[in-house]
Amino acid sequence: MIGRLDRDLLRREFNRPSPFRFVQIDGLLEPGPALEVAASLPGFESAREQGFSFDFVNERKKVQICDSARFPQPVHRLHEALASPEFLDLLGYVTGIPKLLADPTLAGGGIHVTGPAGRLDVHVDFNYDPARNFHRRLNLLLYLNPGWNPAWGGRVELWDRDVSRCWQSIEPLHNRCVIFETSEISFHGVTPLRCPPGAARKSFAAYYYTTEAPPDWDGREHSTIFRARPDEHFRRYVSMPAERLWRGAMRSLRRAKRRVAARVLRRR
Repeated sequence: MIGRLDRDLLRREFNRPSPFRFVQIDGLLEPGPALEVAASLPGFESAREQGFSFDFVNERKKVQICDSARFPQPVHRLHEALASPEFLDLLGYVTGIPKLLADPTLAGGGIHVTGPAGRLDVHVDFNYDPARNFHRRLNLLLYLNPGWNPAWGGRVELWDRDVSRCWQSIEPLHNRCVIFETSEISFHGVTPLRCPPGAARKSFAAYYYTTEAPPDWDGREHSTIFRARPDEHFRRYVSMPAERLWRGAMRSLRRAKRRVAARVLRRR
């Protein structure tokens, strides 16, 4: 399923000078399997019936299907190929990160389908999974959009550490893959979609971990951190702070409910 790749070329490109390490691969999959996977992916409305739909300030009209039991057979084969020992060996050689682990649960990964007017603000991803003692190290994003029109937007943007300059903007063209190191400065986002009704931006995401911490880890865990683009003044000063306050209130409410439930159980 995976095409023939030049390991040494990918290693050089991944390590070229840039705000954070990444490589773009056009043609990750063999052409036939790539089309089979793309043809098997659900449309936006169908995806909403199967997965989790985001409709927040920072992430809108995006659906993710993480449960591999719901994958069509071509997608299941893709999932297995990206988690295979051979592919993990390739990733380790290209990135120089030893002992990489695939995530069988695809937490946050799997099938991603974004509909018209969808968006994903600039962010860095969570850095640690305490339940499994996993440190997140790599993101792999494979786009599966035959006939994608660049006028529809949906480009993945790679930003500098201050989110002051976008230094790479990549079209989500069919069978194009972007792999980058997950770090405290790997800010990335997706430009708003302008595709017509019935169209959608489709991709498959796989994340890779190690049990050992990155060399520069300062010991602090964090969830996803969003940032506004330089020209997004309203989002920076109004909508994003409001979203953070709302999420914080919801977390406090859930904690309070758990404490009340625990007290009730103790009294029984």
